[in-house]
Amino acid sequence: MAEAREAGPEAAGDGAAEERVAVIGATVPTGFEVTAAAEVQEKLGSASRISRDRGKIYFEVPARSLPEVHRLRSVDNLFVVVEEFKDYQFKETKEDALKDLEDLVKKLPWADPLKIWELNNSLKKKKTKRKKQNLQRTASKEKLDDGGEEEKDHRAAGGQEDCAPNTAGAEPAADQSAEEMQGEASQNEEDDNEQSEAKNKLHASSGAETKAGDDNKDEGDAKVLKFRVTCNRAGDKHSFTSNEAARDFGGAVQEHFQWKADMTNFDVEVLLNIHNNEVVVGIALTEESLHRRNITHFGPTTLRSTLAYGMLRLCDPQPTDIIVDPMCGTGAIPIEGAMEWPGCYHIAGDNNPQAVKRAASNICSLLKKNENKESSASLGAPLDIIQWDICNLPLRTGSVDVIVTDMPFGKRIGSKKKNWDLYPACLMEMGRICTPGTGRAVLLTQDKKCFAKALSRLGHIWRKNHTVWVNVGGLHAAVYLLKRTWERVEEKRSFW
Repeated sequence: MAEAREAGPEAAGDGAAEERVAVIGATVPTGFEVTAAAEVQEKLGSASRISRDRGKIYFEVPARSLPEVHRLRSVDNLFVVVEEFKDYQFKETKEDALKDLEDLVKKLPWADPLKIWELNNSLKKKKTKRKKQNLQRTASKEKLDDGGEEEKDHRAAGGQEDCAPNTAGAEPAADQSAEEMQGEASQNEEDDNEQSEAKNKLHASSGAETKAGDDNKDEGDAKVLKFRVTCNRAGDKHSFTSNEAARDFGGAVQEHFQWKADMTNFDVEVLLNIHNNEVVVGIALTEESLHRRNITHFGPTTLRSTLAYGMLRLCDPQPTDIIVDPMCGTGAIPIEGAMEWPGCYHIAGDNNPQAVKRAASNICSLLKKNENKESSASLGAPLDIIQWDICNLPLRTGSVDVIVTDMPFGKRIGSKKKNWDLYPACLMEMGRICTPGTGRAVLLTQDKKCFAKALSRLGHIWRKNHTVWVNVGGLHAAVYLLKRTWERVEEKRSFW
C-alpha cells in the first residue's frame, strides 16, 4: 500500500506504467451495452463484459491504449477498476456494514489503478493548454456571431451543467432535453439527494483535516491530492444509504492516503458503485461525459452524442449511403454520423428555423475545432442542413438509404395528441423517400403507444426488425429498427 501512497507524477512517464493492463469500466447509454461492447471489440480488440447493473461494460486494455479508449464513440464516462466484488456479503446491521466498507479501503489494490490514473492525467495535460486557447477563441467569436436569444440558450445549458449531479453511471446531462432531465430527476431524486448529502457530510467531517493540509502546503510540503467519493447505490436490501456509504468509505480513504476532501475542486474521484450484492470500486478517468464532444449550441431536446452513435450503428451505414435525419433538432445525429461515417452523405433538416440555426452553428463549431487539430486531414464534413416540412420533404422518391431520427416525445415539443396525426404522416413520407427493399430507418420515441398504432397502419411499407429499450434521462423509450418493404408508395406532394 505504501507504493500507492507514494506514487507520484513521475510514475506516469515510466515505461512500466504504459505496459500495465488496466481493467476499464465505462458507462454507456442504457440499452446500448451490446453496441458499446461491439465497438470496443472492433477498435481495441478487447472483449467486453456487460454488467448486471445496466448501462456499464468492463474490458481490459494495455495502459498505452488509453488515448484510443477516450476516442470511443459509445461510452459516456470512463473509470479504472480498483476491485470488483460480484457477490459482496454485507453485514446485517448498518454499523457493521459501514465498518466493513471502511476496513475494505486498506485491503484494496490501489497501486496499479492509481498509476493508470496518473498516466491518464499526463495524457490530458498535453492537450489542456491548446484546448483552453481554442475554447477562449471560439467563445469570443460566438459572442459576436450569435444573436441574443441563442446566447441565452447557451448560457442556460451551461447553468444546467453546473447544477447536474455527477455520479458514477449517471453522468451530468447538460445537453439532455428539459423533459429528459425532469424524468431523470423524478426517477433518481432520492438517490441524488443521498449523494449530495453524503458529499456535504464528508466535506463537513473533514474540515479539520483540510485546514491542516492547507497549513502543511503553506510550509512548502509536497502537494496533497484533493479527492471526493461518489457512491451510486441500487437495491432495496441495504441497511445503509448512499450518503452513509460515501461518508464512511470516504473517511477511510482520507485516513489511508492522507488526501484532502474537496467536493468541487478535486484531483481524484473515487467511485463506489453498489448494485445489490455487486460492488465495484473505481477511479474516474473522465472529468465530464464524453457525449458532450459535438454540441455547443443546445436546444430543448438535444440528443446525447453517445445515443446518436448507438442509433446510427444500429442501421449499419455503408459507404456511399445517403443518411437523412428529417427532425434533426440541434444536429446531434447527423454530426455524429458525419464524424464517424465520412464515407456516407448526411442530410439534416427541421421545420423549426431556430433549430436549423442551432444545428448550423454546431456544424460550424465542429469544423473550426477540426481546423485547430494538428492531425486533421480534412477540414470539411459530408453534411448539409436544410429547413423543410417533415411531411413534404424536397427529396426524390426512393432516393434515401437510411433514416435516423429522434421523433417528438410529445412533451417539450408538440403534444401526444398531435403525435396521432404526425407519426403516420411522418412514416408515410419517410417510406416514400426511402429505397424499397434495402432502405432502413432507426427511430427513437417515448410515445410507444402512438408509434405502434401508426406502424400497424403502415405495415405494408415498414416492417419492424428490432427494438432496443433505452433509458433517456429517466424516461422509458424505445429505438425501433425498421426495414423498408418492396411496396411502392404513391407520391403525394402535400399532406395538409
